[in-house]
Amino acid sequence: MTQSVNGLALNELFYKEIVVPLLTTHLPDLRYSAALIGWGSDVLGYDDLQSTDHNWGVRFQLFLAEQDYEQYHRDIDAMFDEHLPSEFRGYPTTFPIEGNEDLRDDGDSLKHNIEVRTIRQYFNRYLGCDPYGELHAADWLTIAEHKLLAVTSGRVFHDGLAELEPIRQKFHYYPKDVWLYMLAAQWEKLSEQHAFVGRCGFVGDELGSMLIAARQVRNLMKLCFLIERRYAPYSKWLGTAFNRLTCAQELHPVFMRILQASDWNTRQESLAQAYEVAARMHNAQGITIPLKEKSSPYFGRPYLVIGDERYVAELRKSITGEEVKNLRQNLGSVNQWVDSDDKLNDLSLCSRLKEIYE
Repeated sequence: MTQSVNGLALNELFYKEIVVPLLTTHLPDLRYSAALIGWGSDVLGYDDLQSTDHNWGVRFQLFLAEQDYEQYHRDIDAMFDEHLPSEFRGYPTTFPIEGNEDLRDDGDSLKHNIEVRTIRQYFNRYLGCDPYGELHAADWLTIAEHKLLAVTSGRVFHDGLAELEPIRQKFHYYPKDVWLYMLAAQWEKLSEQHAFVGRCGFVGDELGSMLIAARQVRNLMKLCFLIERRYAPYSKWLGTAFNRLTCAQELHPVFMRILQASDWNTRQESLAQAYEVAARMHNAQGITIPLKEKSSPYFGRPYLVIGDERYVAELRKSITGEEVKNLRQNLGSVNQWVDSDDKLNDLSLCSRLKEIYE
């Protein structure tokens, strides 16, 4: 599909060519930061021509200092309403925002989409936490991973407050102990069903074998994001983002063989190869003692599985802080046991899930 324009580039031009002159004229002494972060395929750099039919357009966030927000935000909003051109580079500057987790207060009314907020307001609304406060393990584990990706992606056009980039760096990736806890949980997910691809096929259930193999491929992909310390996006972009990982060159063709295999023996042989690649990746991190990398039969049965049962236990041994050590074992983040991107956009639900960890 032919790409029309890159949303990040378009909005940076809109900010520089239209908004900066307006702010300089009407509020020359105002300190602010400007960025395009949060929801949207354009923030991740995945937008194309199809993206322009759904919430795509001229938009960004304008962040004010706490002491300036109450004084200026209404005037700034009104100034944009009055002085913004109707179009920029052929795209309308007003359009409704519909059906997103960060839905504007004004719903789907036709309006400019420069969101004026403080940094604290924005992160509270989008992640459900105070960006300036201390984050505990349960906080990290109950923030949807695709939202962490969203606030650390995109582009900062200007950081006059000198706060936005440090805040984004704070959320750059999980703390080490939380990361180790999630790795342990992901290896546990893999081991729960590693024998079933062969077991289903052995009794003639090729459909069941294919379904479990697909699930294991997804679990392995999520493990790869963890090993490479990269946030995974929501499901629509999972394959696209995976192909940008270092390991994709080796694993992508293996995953395709698994998913396209017509018989369970071929399927499990390729899956065993993928397990071995993941095991090598794990050992290369040096975060546990070296563990066995070769897949092996499941208790003497003809089902090839992860060859070493110690991945979970050894990862847990690597956790040093008492806070994470005391969490419920092998549960992982909400993304590892809630299989619904939409449900994970519900901040009140995710907040209530903290009780499960504590």
